[in-house]
Amino acid sequence: MRASTAFCAVLVLIVAACGGSRNREYALQGQVLSVTTDHREATIKHDAIPGFMSAMTMPYHPRDLREFEGLSAGDLIAATLVVESNDAYLKNVRKTGTAPVGSTASEAPTASSGFELLKVGQPVPNVAFVDQDGQHVEFESYRNSAVVLTFMYTKCPMPTFCPLMDRHFAAMQRKLKERGNDLRVRLLSVSIDPLTDTPPLLKTHATSLEADHRLWTFVTGDRDQIDQWASRFGLSVTRAMNDQRDITHTLRTAIVDRQGNLVQTYIGNEWTPDQVLADVRVMVGVD
Repeated sequence: MRASTAFCAVLVLIVAACGGSRNREYALQGQVLSVTTDHREATIKHDAIPGFMSAMTMPYHPRDLREFEGLSAGDLIAATLVVESNDAYLKNVRKTGTAPVGSTASEAPTASSGFELLKVGQPVPNVAFVDQDGQHVEFESYRNSAVVLTFMYTKCPMPTFCPLMDRHFAAMQRKLKERGNDLRVRLLSVSIDPLTDTPPLLKTHATSLEADHRLWTFVTGDRDQIDQWASRFGLSVTRAMNDQRDITHTLRTAIVDRQGNLVQTYIGNEWTPDQVLADVRVMVGVD
């Protein structure tokens, strides 16, 4: 999004008013693209938030469902984004106008354009990666192990997006190690930001999460190849034309069996580590 669009405005950082609170609060202005009938989620396209995040299109949640009552696609809104250590939500949402919903010329096409989604049981295509140690590996090298994979990037600012995927994978690694990895699972975090996420940075990120490279690997690769491969799982990636590090994306996590076939895809961030490991046990098995 750019300032020339009808709903863009200069955004100002708000200092959290609660004494002693560690929450951060930011002014947000944007346009509602969709809202669920139960008012639990709205997809909002908003401008950059100085000092916090680039322009994004992503789903947001309220703490109070009444915040989203009366909203519909096309509504222009002003709101306060509250960011906690492990959560983020909108409050003080108010409608400021309406405008036609449509893409702007400044946006790149999503990665999923023109690529067929993988179906359960289909083989996952091979792709070349470079891992956190700078080693070139291919996805097919994980054959004979069950793989749980997700997509992320290290500079993702929203605690309910990539950082949540990191926390979930850390929890799965801990549970697998407690069981001696009886499920023979490999965890794979695929960065969609190879421009920033070089092997040394991925190595630092992996170390900060205490990732055991025998179980959990961070990889990236050629940007277009990664985008195309990710689109087969249903991941949508949009990059600003003037800054390829300005990324808007959805969330996808998947289980691949030991023969390299897709067995499960999770949309969004509602899944839990226990759920995924239980699904591996049922859908892939121990041996």
